[in-house]
Order: sequence, then C-alpha cells, then structure tokens
Amino acid sequence: MAKRVGVIDIGSNSVRMVVYEKTSRFAFHILHECKSSVRLSQDAYQNAGTLQEIPMQRTFDALENFLSIINSFKARKILCVATSALRDAPNRKDFLNKVKHKLGLKIKVINGERESYLGAVACANLLPKQTNALSIDIGGGSTEFSLINDKNITNNISLKLGTVRIKELYFDKDDIQGAKIYIDSQLESLDNINPTSIIGIGGTFRAVSSAIMTSKSYPFDKLHAFESSHDEFSNYLDKILSSNEDELKKLHIKKARYDIIKPGALILSRILQKFNIKKLITSGVGVREGLYLTDLLRNSKDKLPLNYNASVRYILDLHVDNKDYANQLSKLAKNIFDLTYEFLEIDKKYRYELGLVAKLFTSGSNMHFYSQHKHNYHLLQNALEYGFTHQQTMLIATLSRYANRKNPSPIHVEKYAELLPSVEILNKLTNLLSLSISLLRHRPRNIDFEMKFDNDTLNISSKNKLYLAQESVKKLSSLENLEINFL
Repeated sequence: MAKRVGVIDIGSNSVRMVVYEKTSRFAFHILHECKSSVRLSQDAYQNAGTLQEIPMQRTFDALENFLSIINSFKARKILCVATSALRDAPNRKDFLNKVKHKLGLKIKVINGERESYLGAVACANLLPKQTNALSIDIGGGSTEFSLINDKNITNNISLKLGTVRIKELYFDKDDIQGAKIYIDSQLESLDNINPTSIIGIGGTFRAVSSAIMTSKSYPFDKLHAFESSHDEFSNYLDKILSSNEDELKKLHIKKARYDIIKPGALILSRILQKFNIKKLITSGVGVREGLYLTDLLRNSKDKLPLNYNASVRYILDLHVDNKDYANQLSKLAKNIFDLTYEFLEIDKKYRYELGLVAKLFTSGSNMHFYSQHKHNYHLLQNALEYGFTHQQTMLIATLSRYANRKNPSPIHVEKYAELLPSVEILNKLTNLLSLSISLLRHRPRNIDFEMKFDNDTLNISSKNKLYLAQESVKKLSSLENLEINFL
C-alpha cells in the first residue's frame, strides 16, 4: 500500500477529504483533512432525485481543490467514493463523466450496504471495544446501520432517511407528523435488531454531541469516543426540536446546521424511542476511515490485529527514539504493579494504563528535552485518538505529566475529576510510574536488578551499584506505607 493515501467521501450534504500517512505496517496518522458543505443533494429530492446544476458545480469545484491538496502531499493513491445523492440520481453519469474527464478522478458510487459496512469497520477498529452496538450514520440522503460486536460486523442496512431528504419532503412543507410516520415506517427494517448501545457517525450526531459537551462544560475537548446517557441525549434532542433559531444558538448548534439539524434530530429521536438503549457513543470516524482501513487491512479481513492500537504504534514510530528503554520501563512498571497492587489496594484494571504510559513516557523528549513532561501530556492527550475511552486517555496523559515530579495538582484533578480515578489511586499510580523511572535512571542495556516484595517492603537487589537509582528514589513522594530497600 502507498505510504500516503488521499481519501474523498462525497456525501449528500458534505464532501470530505483526508490525507493519511502510514508509519509502519498498520499504523497511520492524518496529515491533512478538509470538508466542504456543498449540499450536492440540494433541491434534488423534490425533483425525483435529479442533481441540480449549482450544487453539482459546487461539488466539482471542491473536488478540484481537494485534488490540489492531495497532490501537494505527493500522495500516490486516491480512494474516492460517493454515497446517497449520486447513487439515487438519474443524471449521475453526467457528473461522474465530467469529473473523470476534467479532473482525472474516478469516483466509485457505492451502495447503501457498503456505505454502512465502511462506517462500521472504522468504528469496530478505532473505538474502544463495543458489544451489541448499533452504528448509525445519518447523512443528507440516507441513514446507514450496522450491528457491531467487538470487530464483527453484521446487519448492514441502508434506509432512505436523511437530513436533506426529510427537510425537503416534509419540514419545508411543515408536515412534521408526516415525517414521523415516514421515519417510523422506514425503521421497521430494524425490527429484528435489539442493540444495547448506539454508536453515532455523521454530522447530525456529532453536532448534537458537541453541543451537549459545550452545554455542560465537559472538560475534555475530544469528540471521538464521547459517551452520553440515553436520557441526556434524548432530552437534548427534544430541546432542539422545540427551538427556534435564536434558541438553537443558545443550545450551541452551529448556524450552518440550523436548517437540517431538526430533521436529523427527529430521525435520532425516533430511533431512540424504538430501542432500549443504555448509552450512546460518538464516533469521530466514519466512511473515510473505513475506506482507508479496508484498503490497508485487505489481507486481514478488515480487522486490526488483536490488542493492536494504531495510535500507540504511530506514537512509537514517530516520537519514541529509544524503544528498548521504552519496553524496559513498561515491563518494569507492570512488574512493580504486579508485586504491590494488592498491598496498595489498586484495581488490577489500571495495570494496562500504567504499562502503556511507561512505554510512551519519553514521547515528548524529542520535541524539547527540558519541557518533555508538558509535551508528553499534550501529545498523549491528543494523539491517543483511537481505541481509548476518555477516562483512559486522561489517565494516561495525567500520569505522563506528573511522573517523576510531585503528585497531580489539585487544580488539574478538580478540572478532570469526572474522567479520573480517585485522588488516592491517581497518586499511587503516579508514584509507581515515578519509582519505575527512578530504578532505570542509569539506563542499563538490560534490567540489572531483581525485585521481591515482602510484607510492606519492595526489596531491590543487584550485583551493580545502583547509585543513581537510590539517589532518585530518595527524592520521590511517599508511596503510602510501601518501603523501598536496596540490598
């Protein structure tokens, strides 16, 4: 596969472009992304799906600029798909031929089931593990559904439900009751599915989630993997549906979505009434990422390897210079955890995060050695994009920021309290990581000491003089009643 790939997704409402760079076999990151709200399907649904000249020209112009951007990054491969607006249009060949002959871009028009599958592939691989979750991708012309269990995807369904479609056929005619009847009739195709959670893809879902985050001053500025309860989300949809434009602004809905947010909210509201949903997860990934992943993973059944995380691998590839030390520190941190977690009364589930932050602890040092803690924190907070809950990301970033220093500051803990474990557990984990760093202060080629835990004492024995380690350990904050003894 080419190292750099451009991906374009032509939807009914927006066209999106992203340039990915592969850093190792399955690891990648985004070099650039761009979006244009071209409204390709504008006025199409009241004209039997026929695309109109002005929206088609807007889309053509956006694609021309997208290709210029992709070429500037010297991407050697371009993947381009189109969804509902083009697949439903009687005059789609006119547009496809114009783009092919004038821009040299071949657009693949995919059916609804394929569109649903691509979105689900992205969610299954790039969100924390989900069980019995229904992915929902509300677009301008259609809505796609898939059932996700871990990385297994079934029940790929596409329905003729979309924000622009419902707007033009019902909302513009002030026929809200007709819209409800139509939406419910379409949703009958999902009668044999009983999900316990929903994964939301697409602009409408993300717009609502973003508004909820803003309204409650959510402390973490990351939309991907944001979780909301059924009641919280449903109540917000009700507010949107009953609001005028001034009230939508107060609900933190962006002006560009004023005309289509209510049709999208109504679709979501009817879906939530249909299922017994416990939680809703917002996906920042969708068709574009799914298209890229199916190309990247075409020999792996569209699944990343077990226990593989693309974001972690990307950070290791580009930001960790001494991988031997990173692996040693991770191994040591987990060993100390295994010896002491029962005594310290720490839940065993935190072993994973401790080992991971130890492995990535030096990621900020190649930016600037003397401010590596700050760079570690911001890099991990933002670049741990895929496969982590917000709680995991904030814990890992916080540990990296305060390791080998004082315990996390009260201001930081207060700000992120809803995403972090208790202060007591946070301090213990920070000190375990700090202890691991101190014991490897001399950077041995291989770990040159042994550890045994006896009663309340961690005994460190070595044939070598661990002078720097002993000096460093003396400076550490107290770790409850745990004693460190060098033999």
